Amino acid sequence: MTTAVAAMRVTTRTKAPIMRLLRAELRFMLRRPRTMIALGMAAVVPIIAGIGVSLATTAPTNAPNQSIGGIAAIVADNGLILSVLVLLLSMNMLLPLVGTMWSADAISGEAAAGGLRNLLLAPIGRPRLLAVKAFGIAVLCLVTVTIMAVVGAIAGIVILGGDSMLTMSGSTLPFGQSVGRLALLTVLVTVQVWAVAAVALAISAATDHPLVVLSVTLGGVIVFHVLGAISSLDWLHPVLITTGWPELVDVARDPMPTDAITDGVLRAACYLVIGYSLALARMVTRDG
Repeated sequence: MTTAVAAMRVTTRTKAPIMRLLRAELRFMLRRPRTMIALGMAAVVPIIAGIGVSLATTAPTNAPNQSIGGIAAIVADNGLILSVLVLLLSMNMLLPLVGTMWSADAISGEAAAGGLRNLLLAPIGRPRLLAVKAFGIAVLCLVTVTIMAVVGAIAGIVILGGDSMLTMSGSTLPFGQSVGRLALLTVLVTVQVWAVAAVALAISAATDHPLVVLSVTLGGVIVFHVLGAISSLDWLHPVLITTGWPELVDVARDPMPTDAITDGVLRAACYLVIGYSLALARMVTRDG
């Protein structure tokens, strides 16, 4: 009897507390040198942008799109709007790159290093493992966007001046409302980055090569940008993940239009559901 009880204790798989798993995942991701580099880059980019704008004698006329060009034209002596400019510019490639990098490391990076097999054998369950990985990616994406927004606001005030926000509509928002608009933009940009990261996570679950995840996801973002610029393909634009990104500039209008922003959030939510569903379907059938 004693031998049987001991054997049952040895073979019983107990589930680790979810909060401990989440904390462990965050510590693991934050200790990576590439994470520190990415977060440092997120803090440096707004400072460089602020210095560049302060040294420029005229507003740039070759901005990637009209939304960014409109923001760049009013950034002088309008420091708080620097965060809007930086986040919109970063949404073209930098922020999708960061989200894709962490999704690539989460599964395919672990598989390439030989650690994923041990994680799949651990007593936490594959859906819980995917949820923990997705949580770590989501937190780091939020931290990155928040750092960029906060540093952009501080750098804008210090370098460019101004304690209010001149909107693209010509009105001026007081400091409190300006901070509220920046907080809303931070959330909206983070949701879009989550959507890209979810697609990258699905690809990461299907391969053991992180570079494949990076190339496929970022290549897809580039293709979507190109397709979105072709007016004859306007019937395809509603399903492109990049379609709602330029409309994020509506946060800097007064009054703020909400239709395009809402459509962008719903589109991102669809990509989130599809991406995580495909990742889960692959994880539960993966053998290592």
